[in-house]
Amino acid sequence: MRLHVPVLIALLATAVPLLAQQVTKQSVPGVTNFARLETTVACGGATTAAAVPEIKKMGFASIINVRQPTENGANIDGEAAAAKEAGIRFYNIPLNGQAPDPKVADTFIETITTPGNEPAYIHCAAGNRAAAMWMIKRLVVDHWETDRAFTEATALGLTSPALKQFAIDYADTHKR
Repeated sequence: MRLHVPVLIALLATAVPLLAQQVTKQSVPGVTNFARLETTVACGGATTAAAVPEIKKMGFASIINVRQPTENGANIDGEAAAAKEAGIRFYNIPLNGQAPDPKVADTFIETITTPGNEPAYIHCAAGNRAAAMWMIKRLVVDHWETDRAFTEATALGLTSPALKQFAIDYADTHKR
């Protein structure tokens, strides 16, 4: 039995980091509320086209912008052009935070699970909708428990009880 204890301790020490990734806040010029989940994803708020080259340098494979083109300061076309110039994939998947549509979540899940799109930088105006979309991914694709997914999403910027409920309801009806 004594020989198995060190092996068990070693296994636990290597497994714990796999279970819980750390969210870090960074200051990125041209990005509001940048929160990074180790190497998997980052969520942020308003992001200017000028920030795109830095996002590419940080190692992100794609940018998923969930802002609506009609939002003040959204500049979807400018960000898309900057992404093309920087050589990073760009997707605009507009989410209305007041009336979220499950079809938007469908498109997001399809996009985030497409090989080559991670690590992804997901953003909206403040980070709230971006983190809600990531919570949906954790619930539907990664099969996380709601509390765990919500804790991570909160660290990434989720603040809306309505978007939290949308994520939970979506996951309940879209099991994979």
